[in-house]
Amino acid sequence: MKRETLRSLRELAYFSSLGLQVALSIFIGLAIGLYLDRRVFDTSPWLTLIFLGFGIAAAFKNIGLAIKKSRQL
Repeated sequence: MKRETLRSLRELAYFSSLGLQVALSIFIGLAIGLYLDRRVFDTSPWLTLIFLGFGIAAAFKNIGLAIKKSRQL
């Protein structure tokens, strides 16, 4: 394969996994918040909202890192 084709395939694989990374970071933040609210502290909905915010922040961080990496390539 040509070098350009390999590079394009590598970029495609990286960016196609970005959606999964975003969804998982939000879901994990939500799951941790729900667990802490329901099982540990009984502070519903505050920890759920806080950890959901952390998950969304992590998702934006992943998007920012992907943009930074795409500019380097």
